[in-house]
Amino acid sequence: MLKYILKRIGMAALTLLIIVFLLFWLVRVMPGNPFPSERMNAVQIANKRAELGLDKPILVQFYEYMSKLLQGDFGKGTSLYNGAPIKTVLSTCVYNSFRIGGIAILFGTAVGLLLGITAALNRGKFLDGFCTVFSIIGVCVPSYVFLIFLQYNFCFKIPFFPYFFDPDNFGFSCQLPAFSLSLFTISTISRFTRNEMVEVFDSDYVHLAESKGMYGRKLVLRHVLRNALIPIVTVVAPLIVDLLTGSLVVEKIYGINGIGKLMVDAIAGEGIDYNYVLALGILYSALYIGIMLVVDLLYGVLDPRIRVAAKGEER
Repeated sequence: MLKYILKRIGMAALTLLIIVFLLFWLVRVMPGNPFPSERMNAVQIANKRAELGLDKPILVQFYEYMSKLLQGDFGKGTSLYNGAPIKTVLSTCVYNSFRIGGIAILFGTAVGLLLGITAALNRGKFLDGFCTVFSIIGVCVPSYVFLIFLQYNFCFKIPFFPYFFDPDNFGFSCQLPAFSLSLFTISTISRFTRNEMVEVFDSDYVHLAESKGMYGRKLVLRHVLRNALIPIVTVVAPLIVDLLTGSLVVEKIYGINGIGKLMVDAIAGEGIDYNYVLALGILYSALYIGIMLVVDLLYGVLDPRIRVAAKGEER
């Protein structure tokens, strides 16, 4: 099993290195100007490029960038925050996005599993139909539309929540964006949980367990839910990345100083800040690869067949 884990970690590290190089190369060959050209002449831009090392060969730039990146240094921005270190700005944005995204993940996963289990246990009944309709609505309605609806009703019509995000009052002002972000997660997990549990209920080994007198909660927890969780984990993984990194539109609408808003500012600013785009692209990739690695290892816990296959590889 140890060899299996080390192999997966090695593959994840190699994949991330390739992605970082591709992102670095694409950012360097992208058309456009990372500096506010309206306020800088050609000589000033050339001097700025030389100062940042952008006039060097791309392989030399990549080597220097990786040397700093391995020390946790993402460099400095070219147009945002007056050239402040990206690491400092990114830490604040990550903190805000991860807190709100974490709440959305926990709430969305718990409610989604509850609705999915309820629908599966009441297949063909009213609760099943209600959960199915709710799932369809949650998948079809974008989270930012739901946020605008909540703002209009609970910030404007009934002034109960703050209209914009207030970091000094996080516990109160995080509820609307977290709830709106969790809607898609609730709907997706609910739908997949219901479908997978219904499929497991119709399997031969569940019928065998029922013939031996196993019913109710014991049957659901021991046989149905555990086997249904294997494909659900695969669905949850990308949702976790999306929620942790924030929604571009939701953060912009609610004024949250998070990763999503930072990406919009880096692209739509006076000059495209390629260093921030690169840093955020690396962060997205590292999160996705890391979470998929955890999911890959969780398969060995949820599915005994994977543990047997891993032992076979070691032999």
